Amino acid sequence: MALSFSKIPTKELVKGVTGKYAHGSTFTVGYVSIEKGAIMPSHSHIHEQTTHVLSGQLEMTVNAKAEILETGDIIVIPSNALHSARALTNCEVIDTFCPVREDYK
Repeated sequence: MALSFSKIPTKELVKGVTGKYAHGSTFTVGYVSIEKGAIMPSHSHIHEQTTHVLSGQLEMTVNAKAEILETGDIIVIPSNALHSARALTNCEVIDTFCPVREDYK
């Protein structure tokens, strides 16, 4: 069944960070918009995560190592890794999580 992100309700994660999420049986994928200056505070979860930057510049810190991600970059975040993000510009990213993010349903 095909889905359109334009028809999926928006979920606000923190101020300036919103996502639209689709769920398979073993994973979650999200289209996330991040406003310049928005910060996703340091956190961890059981899910393995990838973040693929579609546009913009995003500073991500994973296990105390900061990296600047730009359009086209992808980062793999291991399960239970402490991580955070800060948008240096307006950003659009695709996040994937395995297993399913039940809290994003």
